[in-house]
Amino acid sequence: MAYKTVNPYTNETIATFPDLKDAELESLLSQAEKTYKSWRGTSFADRAGILHKAARLLRDKSEDYAKLLTLEMGKLKREALGEVALSADILDYYAKNAEQFLAPQKVPGGSERGDDAVIVSQPLGVLLAIEPWNFPYYQLARVAGPHLMAGNVVVVKHASIVPQCAAAFEKLFHEAGAPAGLYTNLFATREQLEKLIDDPRIQGIALTGSEGAGAAVAAQAGKNLKKTTMELGGSDAFIVLDDADLEKSVKWAVWGRMNNGGQCCVASKRIIVQDSIADQFFKRFSEELGKLTPGDPSDDATGVPPMSSQSAADQINKQVEEAVKNGAKAHRVGPTPPNQARLFRPRS
Repeated sequence: MAYKTVNPYTNETIATFPDLKDAELESLLSQAEKTYKSWRGTSFADRAGILHKAARLLRDKSEDYAKLLTLEMGKLKREALGEVALSADILDYYAKNAEQFLAPQKVPGGSERGDDAVIVSQPLGVLLAIEPWNFPYYQLARVAGPHLMAGNVVVVKHASIVPQCAAAFEKLFHEAGAPAGLYTNLFATREQLEKLIDDPRIQGIALTGSEGAGAAVAAQAGKNLKKTTMELGGSDAFIVLDDADLEKSVKWAVWGRMNNGGQCCVASKRIIVQDSIADQFFKRFSEELGKLTPGDPSDDATGVPPMSSQSAADQINKQVEEAVKNGAKAHRVGPTPPNQARLFRPRS
């Protein structure tokens, strides 16, 4: 799977991490199953104590955690700090509210005898999360927070380009007092991942990724009658009508397109503007894009970070070239990027 840290700004390989051996994977999965059998019986207060402490550690060491985001996937420093803060908030949120969310609920029976039913929430077991690189901590926190509080345990296969972020989140829970096996990071191969989905100890799979990956995982999980959640690709439209506040629309269009370097499933991938204001909008949109300076994502002055990987940079350049060949017009805006392969000059 080639788990490695490659600095997106310099293209320098910083560190590599070996794939798990099959024996190591078996040991980790066995530990997760063993931990589940005890964790499912813990109190909400005990579970919340660990999540609250993990949230405090994220905030106390926010600069350190943020640096890994910038180093591994090129996230702008200010956005990296924001993701760390959001992840801490998510853990606190579920620690605070899970007991209320999971409390038994009465369902009126509707008969004269008053035969009410009760909905009771119970943990499932060991859950497998397959997560992407674009929000390395958020994607983990939003899975770990609710499931750990519900009494499940989680094993995670994170994206191969953010291994240090993946390892740091596992260490976070260890430092917060979590028992071994409660939250486990796996540097698993594709073949090992397929075996995990088939393994009867895995009770459910959560995937965030491409439509292709979702189709493959859902099909395999379906054969095993396992619960799945799939968050797959999107192509959101940003629509501007002629009665809109132009300056506000431009501001949010730039944010919607460029937030997280534009590498976001809910980014404004298509901007649709009414003809009567199209020229005016395009002019202002291009001007604001041009103010964003491409460069080192750790520099506070940078507005356009590098793409997360060489393949991502190559793909977006190819898409622009193909669009132009088919009649589109591409307008380069802003300063020319430094001579690093993964930097992409904004176009409108």
